[in-house]
Amino acid sequence: MSKIKVRICVGTSCFVMGSAQIQSLEFNAPADIADNIEIVEERCMNLCKDITRKRNRGPFVYVDDELIEEATYEKVVAKIREKLQK
Repeated sequence: MSKIKVRICVGTSCFVMGSAQIQSLEFNAPADIADNIEIVEERCMNLCKDITRKRNRGPFVYVDDELIEEATYEKVVAKIREKLQK
C-alpha cells in the first residue's frame, strides 16, 4: 500500500493559524497511521489569495488530493484514517 501524502501549508498566515500543530504529525502521529503517511511541508500554497474561490480559511492541508480548510490536527488525522479504511 502506498503512503498517504499530507501536504501542509507552512506559509506565515497558515503557520500562525495552526499549521505548526499539524506539523507535529511528522514526529508524533498516532501509532495506527504513523507508518502510512508522508508529510510534506510547503512554503505557501497561495490558497488564501484565491479570492475567486473564496479560500481564505487556513491553515490549508491536502490529504492526498483532498483539501482541508481550517485544518486542525484532529481533522487531518480523521481524514487520514478515513482514507486508510477505504
